[in-house]
Amino acid sequence: MDPDDLREGIRTVAAGRSLLAPAVTRRVIEEFARLTAPRESARERLAPLTAREREVLALVGCGLSNDEVGTRLFMSPLTAKTHVSRLLAKLGARDRAQLVVAAYETGLVRPGEP
Repeated sequence: MDPDDLREGIRTVAAGRSLLAPAVTRRVIEEFARLTAPRESARERLAPLTAREREVLALVGCGLSNDEVGTRLFMSPLTAKTHVSRLLAKLGARDRAQLVVAAYETGLVRPGEP
């Protein structure tokens, strides 16, 4: 370990803050993702969706706009908007933020995915 990094680590811990190596942080995130893997209820929640709606939900979960979803899936922005509207209705979500949460909760999107 670089001496400057070691000194900075000691200062961080002495100040009462926590310090994790990047490899440890990665393992913690991977374990969290494994423990929160989709369960049967997640599959049931996605059951009413078509394959295309699942694709749209995953892209919305990644933060893409209707224009970006349309470009990625070779559809017009209006068609993407229609899919998003159907997703809102089918999942009982009131806005895109709730769709993002649903995408993560059901495992369509995982932390760190583009």
